[in-house]
Amino acid sequence: MNVIGISAFYHESACCLLRRGELIAAAQEERFTRVKHDPRLPVEAFRYCLEAGGLGITELDAVAYYEDPTAKLSRQLWAGAARGVADDLPWLDPRAPERAIREHLGFEGRILTFPHHLSHAASAFFFSGFPESALLTVDGVGEWATMTYGHGRGAELDLFEQVDFPHSLGLLYSTITSYLGFRVNDGEYKVMGLAAHGEPRFVDEICQLVAVGDAGQVRLNLKYFDFVDGPRMYAPAICDLFERPARDPGAEIEPFHRNVARSLQLVLEEILLEKATYLHRRTGSGSLCLAGGVALNCVANGRLRREGPFDRLFVQPAAGDSGGCLGAAALAHRELTGERASAGFLRQVYLGPSYQPTHVAGLLDAAGIAARDYRENEPELLAATAELLADGRIVGWFHGAMELGPRALGARSILADPRCPEMRDRLNARIKKREDFRPFAPAVLARRAADHFELDHDSPFMLETCQVVSSLDLPAVTHHDGSARPQTVNADISPRFAALIEAFDRLTGCPLLLNTSLNVAGEPIVCSPVDALFTMVGTDLDVLVLEDFLIYREMLPAGLPALLEVWDRAAPDPFSGRGAVNDRLYTFV
Repeated sequence: MNVIGISAFYHESACCLLRRGELIAAAQEERFTRVKHDPRLPVEAFRYCLEAGGLGITELDAVAYYEDPTAKLSRQLWAGAARGVADDLPWLDPRAPERAIREHLGFEGRILTFPHHLSHAASAFFFSGFPESALLTVDGVGEWATMTYGHGRGAELDLFEQVDFPHSLGLLYSTITSYLGFRVNDGEYKVMGLAAHGEPRFVDEICQLVAVGDAGQVRLNLKYFDFVDGPRMYAPAICDLFERPARDPGAEIEPFHRNVARSLQLVLEEILLEKATYLHRRTGSGSLCLAGGVALNCVANGRLRREGPFDRLFVQPAAGDSGGCLGAAALAHRELTGERASAGFLRQVYLGPSYQPTHVAGLLDAAGIAARDYRENEPELLAATAELLADGRIVGWFHGAMELGPRALGARSILADPRCPEMRDRLNARIKKREDFRPFAPAVLARRAADHFELDHDSPFMLETCQVVSSLDLPAVTHHDGSARPQTVNADISPRFAALIEAFDRLTGCPLLLNTSLNVAGEPIVCSPVDALFTMVGTDLDVLVLEDFLIYREMLPAGLPALLEVWDRAAPDPFSGRGAVNDRLYTFV
């Protein structure tokens, strides 16, 4: 049984392959097209999944789509198109996704569609390893639902309550994201990071925006919001409420902005805790599966685990729309076989393309790059890299299959010494080219995690925060409030990455590294060795470890920057695809 799952035509399009219910391959389209949050049909990701499975298109039993286009259209017609969006009204055709799959992927077989939030719930439950669990999905909006409550048992999912558009915790967060001058559908995690630097001085004002209703309900005070048919997320009433105009993008971030972010974050956490308690009361379950874009809020996840009523928590690592393809594929597998997809825990998400050392060698030779070759000598490669890190060098790290989801987990990473006081500022300014308040995460050996963090369980996907309790000074990965967002690394899952951290520990007595994604602001995480080289050329990265090859900056030939400029000019327009996301407004069509 071979099933392809697809999420597309909104943002974060992606594709996955399930074979006999087991997840074989998955990737986001943006990694191939180099268009961040690419919403278009995942043609390249689809091609990759077939290749990874060794399949021809006729060997697929079904393609599963992650939402119901007809139900979505009913909500769109109710709301109407926002000003300046989709003037030719192509979104009025609910058959467009099926037609695109037929015409652009060439698939003539069975196409199954599933509701957006059911796909989210399935993407978490069917890969959690839990035999039964409470289910909570929270995002901006699917068809009508913005938040759903449910219970999963075996192969069955029951979503018994939902919050309907326009009332939405996700849209509340995105509205304040826009008010604070960050891009909608991209800057929400910046607000989460900024919150650690503020004080909750505007909780009363945030509480005027949203009311906690009975049971699972929440309601927005719509006089403060303009996202249904206006040109932006917030109405002028929000500026009156805070007695401040919205921050212009790129303007100075003041204490006021930090305090609004902190207040928003606190209100979100409190509402989620209250609604999780309601869900626990309704289901009696000891387990919670969480998905939807809001599930990427790792600070809220940490509080849900520590203070919530559930004994066990599983957050789908690609919890946003990209992960919806996993849920759709799992639901299709169940419909076709009557059986649950993958009863086991999703231990790793290294599901994307990988590149053999021979491929890398050929690329380096063609580009005239004189790299150090460590093929058949991994211990020396790890020792050399650990010494460079201990010496304060910033290292690009490219190895194995690409990760699924928004976090780099040691396959496409930038690594550095977490003990270095100036490392965060160096990385933000010279490498990532982003705001100076943005935090970085630690990757720590799983068996040593409790020595350095208030963490008593594995956290392999970097999806929750906890307090730093280390005897080491770790300024580069410790947030302003004393917390961190650790990734626990196990040698049986990520052997080379774990071995590198071990080598660094032997040199320094520090069993962790700073780990951030191998990309710069505004670009997707790199996919290929070519992408990694372009990132090195375009930043002040000191060293790049490209599979078994170590490249120093001084080894790069003079002609590579010119090649990068040509490549940049040829890059596709990020807003040329149908359904591209407006940076000031949720694009509901």
